[in-house]
Amino acid sequence: MSTFSSSLQSRYEALEAERRKTWSPEALAGNVAQRDALVRAQSETGHVKAGDVLSPHVLLEAEGARITLDDLVSSGPAVLVFFRFAGCPACNIALPYYAETLAPVLKAASIPLVAVSSQPFPELDSIRARNDLPFPVLNDPELTLSRHLGITYLFDNTAREAAISKGGRSEALNGTSSWELPKPTILVLNPGRVVSFIDISPDWMRRTETPTILKTLGLEHRGVSHAA
Repeated sequence: MSTFSSSLQSRYEALEAERRKTWSPEALAGNVAQRDALVRAQSETGHVKAGDVLSPHVLLEAEGARITLDDLVSSGPAVLVFFRFAGCPACNIALPYYAETLAPVLKAASIPLVAVSSQPFPELDSIRARNDLPFPVLNDPELTLSRHLGITYLFDNTAREAAISKGGRSEALNGTSSWELPKPTILVLNPGRVVSFIDISPDWMRRTETPTILKTLGLEHRGVSHAA
């Protein structure tokens, strides 16, 4: 049975506890309110499901190379981890967690793993360099694939005003004039661009654990083991 140094959720609980100590009540309430609203709306939000076939899409590497979905699944399934943006604290917890617990198992099974965000380069590449990620971080130009999957959300007024007050621009987050981001999502894609698994996290502080991903790939007994 696979064991992990800590679950992803336990790492988020530690972040949430730190925020309760350091954030203003107004900032914390605004963050929680947007996440809660997205969770309530999720059941009524249309998105692709297992068995759906995706249309062709192109993702970009930092150097400008084009990676198609068919490239990713040319030899079998691939795992795509959609995240919000490079400066997102929750994303800087999730991607290192997947690097630690998921990437080694997938590499041994010759299954590609990529992280995907709509944020343009060079900003997007900073999360890869900062966390020394062992898998590619790719750009979804202008949210094209994310919108096709039905996984995007719009900033509410509070979040948008807070971002603007700090000098933020939507173009720096997603390359468009819309305050829109992908919800954190795990997508397992099979050859032919067939979706075999999708798990969308409207609350970005609750994301898919590695054992769930490994189970859907039939690799649940190959997890990375850690000392207690």
